[in-house]
Amino acid sequence: MTRTIAITGKGGTGKTAVTTLLIRHLAASNQEILAIDADPDTNLPETLGCDVERTIGDMKEFMMEERDNLPPDVNKESIFESKIYEILTEMPQYDLMVMGRPEGSGCYCYINNLLRGIMDKMVENYDTVIMDTEAGLEHFSRKIIRNVDDLIVVTDGSRRGLRTAERIRELVEELETHVGNIYVIANKVTDETRETIKQTAEDLGLTLIGLVPADEMIVERDLRGIPLFDLPDESAAVTEVNKIAERLGL
Repeated sequence: MTRTIAITGKGGTGKTAVTTLLIRHLAASNQEILAIDADPDTNLPETLGCDVERTIGDMKEFMMEERDNLPPDVNKESIFESKIYEILTEMPQYDLMVMGRPEGSGCYCYINNLLRGIMDKMVENYDTVIMDTEAGLEHFSRKIIRNVDDLIVVTDGSRRGLRTAERIRELVEELETHVGNIYVIANKVTDETRETIKQTAEDLGLTLIGLVPADEMIVERDLRGIPLFDLPDESAAVTEVNKIAERLGL
């Protein structure tokens, strides 16, 4: 059975960094891993150290332009599926797919329905699918990925950030999405804020699965544009995310 993990959180909380370090942990196993960048800002390839030229968004545009020109007896889903596989970036330890920017004008309902069917088949080829998602939950309501086993909300650890995690939990329930577990990771934690974060999460009824310390190695690499995937084992963030992954049973 494929396990699907989605990471969300407000911009600036470090959700892409956490996603990258979870992929880094998984890459040490013998699992088949599919990483999906579902954030329109598309930062995951950079933090992983991958070059991506085309996205699912590009293929959806192609299908929108060509679908009326294709013969009626042509299997459009097969054509779209072949295009999706063309943009899959295959790395030695994982595969990467980038969703790209939102659609332009016109109704993409038909294309989205095709994509859902393709993704349903595609994820079955992997042991673990891990998604870096945009802030908010619109992507869940569109149900491109229908089932999520674990939703991880990354917060900066402030009370406001933890309340955002609480609202995301409430939205998941309102949308009636197929989400199994909801966890919270506090990122950029300091010794001064650690205990307060724990208490606030408990008060709000949030399942706090990890506290990732502020890590100067990440700050330096972000400033220099160096991938985080190659962070050394002694990185404080790497150490904590590895522990989180173990708590998740990864």
